[in-house]
Amino acid sequence: MGGRASHVLVTGGTGKTGGRVAALLREEGVRARVATRRPEGSGQVRFDWFAPATHGPALAGVDAVYLVPPVGVAEPAPVVAPFLDEAVRAGVRRVVLLGSSAISAGGSGSGALYGLVREAVAEWTVLRPSWFMQNFLGAHPVAEGIRRSGEIVTATGTGRVAFVDVADIAAVAVRVLLDAVPHDTEYIVTGPEALGYADAAAVVAAATGLAVRHRPVGAAELAARFAAAGLPADYAAVLAGLDEGIARGSEDRVTTTVEAITGRPPRSFAAFVAAHRDAFIG
Repeated sequence: MGGRASHVLVTGGTGKTGGRVAALLREEGVRARVATRRPEGSGQVRFDWFAPATHGPALAGVDAVYLVPPVGVAEPAPVVAPFLDEAVRAGVRRVVLLGSSAISAGGSGSGALYGLVREAVAEWTVLRPSWFMQNFLGAHPVAEGIRRSGEIVTATGTGRVAFVDVADIAAVAVRVLLDAVPHDTEYIVTGPEALGYADAAAVVAAATGLAVRHRPVGAAELAARFAAAGLPADYAAVLAGLDEGIARGSEDRVTTTVEAITGRPPRSFAAFVAAHRDAFIG
């Protein structure tokens, strides 16, 4: 087995990692088909996890898939499993799954996808990135809290996270999609240092001049905040539970994955904030 992929379907292709993966693939001369519910222009195809009729056309002619599971679904395996079966029938040999450093293989929830992918295809990799640096920007509760009240509200306590730039995740994903020899493993992908949210708030404040602080709350209060913002109650509870894990130290680790696979070190949180200073201020 093995060999360089020539045509890759990128699910979540307009999202934080998927858009970057598609762009990097094209820079490498590889055809990247962007899967999206609302395709616009060439290189994009209609794809909806909950519309199985869109899966076959999206998979036609591709030999690898960058798989971003359906967002906001507490139990994604029943949705993803039929898609993987169809992918194998269509000739897909390699799948790179976007997982999470906070979720281990097995059991229910997103962790069930790791074994599902491993069993379904000949060549596989599970990327388990830490929390995205981009969560501090855009439409995310962390970013919205900074904009609205100068607060980052979490249930992480003093727990630390090695925040990672999605550009580094995408760079790793492209290498494992295209390397001739399949990786067939899981990788935890982190930034170069672990920070508490209070530390991160201080970095943002120092770089931007904004008054930003971390406000710790309990997991139940955080889940209620997520639900009030429109998330399904079961998914809101899952997210709040991940914060509890951070408080217990589950994410207080740094890996060498980015440099080992791409040949360059990952971006630091301070460098990320400095590069996006205008976005924080504006």
